[in-house]
Amino acid sequence: MRVPDFAVVYGVDFSGAKLAGRNIWIARIEPRRRGRPVLTALDRLEDIAGTAKRAPALAHLVDLVAASESALWGFDCPFGLPVELFPSTAEWLHQFDFLREWGDEAYACGLECIRRALLVGDRMHLRRTTDTDAKAPFDGYHYRMIYQTFYGMRDVVQPLTRVPGTAILPFHYRKLGRAKRVLVECCPGSVLKKLGLPHQNYKQPEGGPLTRKRLRTRHALHTALDELVRIDERFRRVMMRNPGADALDAVIAAVGAARAVAAADHAAIARHPRYPREGHLYV
Repeated sequence: MRVPDFAVVYGVDFSGAKLAGRNIWIARIEPRRRGRPVLTALDRLEDIAGTAKRAPALAHLVDLVAASESALWGFDCPFGLPVELFPSTAEWLHQFDFLREWGDEAYACGLECIRRALLVGDRMHLRRTTDTDAKAPFDGYHYRMIYQTFYGMRDVVQPLTRVPGTAILPFHYRKLGRAKRVLVECCPGSVLKKLGLPHQNYKQPEGGPLTRKRLRTRHALHTALDELVRIDERFRRVMMRNPGADALDAVIAAVGAARAVAAADHAAIARHPRYPREGHLYV
């Protein structure tokens, strides 16, 4: 199964918060024929969209993806929910029908997912196969994730299913050969685990000067990333000064998505009994 040659790779650290644009960062990496790829842009979505408010900021993000060419996008948000939450005959697109039923009540949607999970077993939280495979920190409807999953799927992924030339993997492998842009799900934490790098103690969401422990971890991550991508000093300063590490996670998502898509057994993923119905993490 042939994967297109990408002229650019984007990493998106996603947020479903009310002021989503303030927390969403987008990294742009350009491959080089010789040597390491180069980080050429690192932007907060609010600065690009002109607003932090969730609905218009996410609409602008959709427009950015739709306008891209020869591009791979790695998004840090789930593209699907566990198949057990739906009828056995349900396909991936049916999950969007479920999300639309909840208006903007993302938290209530998460509670419904818990209710459905308890109908099929004794656990409130079910993980997708890929969440277990990639050692993701949370299931997609965990209270820490549900806003990310809900708005990422409903307001970004679903609109892009209707954009010609867009392949969202692993659901659109039939479109891959002629796709102008490809979207995959990528978890920075899982990428760091895959690379054997520190995956804790580098975020400081409460803000303020970084603690000594977080500074050490950030420096270790930057040193490791230097082996994989060229990062200009100005971008390094942005990443170090961003307490929540959203900018850093965007870079990790881009690096992880590029490496995973290049190395994946796409034919096996496409044949998998669950991945094409609930998603696959490319890490």
